[in-house]
Amino acid sequence: MKNYSLPIFNCLFLLLLLYWQPISVTTQTGEEPEFNYIEGSPKGPEHWGELKPEWKLCKIGRHQSPIDILYKDVRVNINLGDLRLNYKVSNAIIKNTDSYVEVEWVGDAGSIQIDYKQYSLSHCHWHSPAEHLINGKRYDLELHVVHENTPNQVSVVRAQFYQIGEPDSFLTKFTEELKTLVNNKGERAIGVIDPIDTNTNTFMYYRYDGSLTTPPCNESVTWIVNGKINTVSSKQLQLLREANFDFRGEDNARPVQALNDRKIFLW
Repeated sequence: MKNYSLPIFNCLFLLLLLYWQPISVTTQTGEEPEFNYIEGSPKGPEHWGELKPEWKLCKIGRHQSPIDILYKDVRVNINLGDLRLNYKVSNAIIKNTDSYVEVEWVGDAGSIQIDYKQYSLSHCHWHSPAEHLINGKRYDLELHVVHENTPNQVSVVRAQFYQIGEPDSFLTKFTEELKTLVNNKGERAIGVIDPIDTNTNTFMYYRYDGSLTTPPCNESVTWIVNGKINTVSSKQLQLLREANFDFRGEDNARPVQALNDRKIFLW
């Protein structure tokens, strides 16, 4: 008769070891970002246009963003007129994408009208520090409110600057959900959000034609850059940077691009 006691004992011993071993759970994907913001890196901004054929505009485009909005290049244009914001409250989610933290409206959140055309509100996201400069000054944070005229075709982006100060009331609405993204790449429902709460007023704004500030750098964007500066607390800014999963704690601002033959208008 065979003796099974030793194999059974070994199995029980291994199971006991596994039971007592601490289990390490990570939500990181382990995948390197396709691009980064590190100067001198093979995947840095100066090389974006070389990483993929469809990203070539990042290198050869002449209407790229962001830019330094220098006062000497700005022309007042009273014919631009006020922007018509036809926003609606809608359910939204917050998530960390490949390059920034964004709030995405999942229902009909309304639209913006510019040059007699309607553009549907898609999402908003943050860059830290700010990407655009105003007469050589860079702010602590920049919010982009993105609108599309057809699916996945960005047409109008409203930009809002922030400097360190009082907390931003918009970010306060989903602070707890944002905290859960710090160690988890994914998304969280944040309920019904009114786009007006982004506080991107347009009583005075700069306007110019440019591009996406991330690959593929398509030159299909009308930029509306708010001249009013909002505030964000240092804790809110730090939380945004930590929740920016692939670039945690790092800058995610593209360097300024040449203006070339473009015009910048002020209304």
